[in-house]
Amino acid sequence: MMLSSPRLLQQVSRSGRASIRTANRWLSTSVPTDDAKAAEPVTLVVDDLPHVVPPEEDNELAKNLKPNQIVAALDRHIVGQPDAKRAVAIAMRNRWRRRQLPDDLRKEVTPRNVLLVGPTGCGKTEVARRMAMMNDAPFLKVEATKFTEVGYHGRDVDQIIRDLMDVSMQLAKKKHTDKYKEQAEAMAEERIVDILVGPKSENAARGRESFREMLRQGLLDTQDIEIDVPHKQNQNDLDATNPQIVAMSDLMQRMASGGKKQQTERKKLPIAEAKSIIVEVELERLLENVDLKKSAVAAVEESGIVFIDEIDKICSPRDGFSSRSADASAEGVQRDLLPLIEGTTINTKHGNVNTDYILFIGSGAFHGAKVSDLLPELQGRLPIRVELAGLTEDDLYKILTEPVANLLRQQVELMGTEGIELEFEDDAIREIARLAAQLNKTVENIGARRLHAVLERVMELISFEAAEMEKGSKIVVDRQAVLDRLKDVTMKADVSRYIL
Repeated sequence: MMLSSPRLLQQVSRSGRASIRTANRWLSTSVPTDDAKAAEPVTLVVDDLPHVVPPEEDNELAKNLKPNQIVAALDRHIVGQPDAKRAVAIAMRNRWRRRQLPDDLRKEVTPRNVLLVGPTGCGKTEVARRMAMMNDAPFLKVEATKFTEVGYHGRDVDQIIRDLMDVSMQLAKKKHTDKYKEQAEAMAEERIVDILVGPKSENAARGRESFREMLRQGLLDTQDIEIDVPHKQNQNDLDATNPQIVAMSDLMQRMASGGKKQQTERKKLPIAEAKSIIVEVELERLLENVDLKKSAVAAVEESGIVFIDEIDKICSPRDGFSSRSADASAEGVQRDLLPLIEGTTINTKHGNVNTDYILFIGSGAFHGAKVSDLLPELQGRLPIRVELAGLTEDDLYKILTEPVANLLRQQVELMGTEGIELEFEDDAIREIARLAAQLNKTVENIGARRLHAVLERVMELISFEAAEMEKGSKIVVDRQAVLDRLKDVTMKADVSRYIL
């Protein structure tokens, strides 16, 4: 859409008037005065985007943490469990070591899968969460109880690899998007200037620079332009778990759009909004020259990590009648996991994926069952077994004080939003840890999750009244306050486990 001089003067700030005057002089001499031509909006058509050769592929990511660095990073958020941290750190580092081997030897080195065994609330799942944050490789955490045996209604275990491929595609797209973002923004800026002042010409250079300067200063953000953007069809009703259906939908969409040209939709938007859309269009065009699927499949096959939580819930004790269970999420899921962990080829919408070198980490509390109740073949496919210890009173105290985002700091910061200064005395912190350990022994051992219940009981009255307090008030939580708030809980602890 061509912008006239009076409209520019109304929309931009005073700081840009010098540039506007220059642009006005250029418009009066260079812009055609034909009314019909001036009334016709200038549009951006996706298919007219220039072809840009992408830069050379980057070398393999140099950031590969050493085992001691991984353990140090986990120590900032997880208390204790040094054996589990070391096992996970070694497994992650071995992924990088394998990639450095010669091709003939690399094929023979398979990952050493890990099984974490420990009571609930001791940090097994937290290890997985922190691994995902520090790991650049495709990482997926799943719960074994969400899957059913093949032949039953529900998700089969092959969906694990399909979900992992989706994660890998997102990582590959993000990596290349970051690489091309600067280039796409420059192209988008050039497109917007073309829309504002017309195509390039030798006489137009001065006016283009004036408009470009105003665009960079944000003086034209409220001006409306018309652009053609790709029309995205709604695929919410599709079964995304079936790769054949997704592939057929993509084929039908390409056929309906008439071959290579994608359907577009004309929209009139302010420049501030249109710029982000144009940048996305430019990025999509740049990414067409990159084989994202190939790099994503390679990343999954060479560096993929799958964390299977609650693996103990899909096995039953072998003693007595319970060994023959009709549960669709029990032993049948174990049998389906065997070829997946050992190595097989899974068909996904992004291509076939070989699972031979994907690292699998299992985790379970094994309260009602033992590790030996797993299928012997599954035990053999998870050879490295790490026993996690239960949390003691000292561990609970460290959980309250040592992690970067510990529970006490969270409460202090939450009260700080109300203008209240909250302080916990050391005796109070130790009493909270002692009571949590006591309740774990007398009621049910739920590990560090008990701290949430105890601390929320202590903070209940303070949190309720904080909004009514004066700004700058200071609240000190001492040992006696903790005992008063938890007096009823400790008195009923001995009979609470028998009350529904």
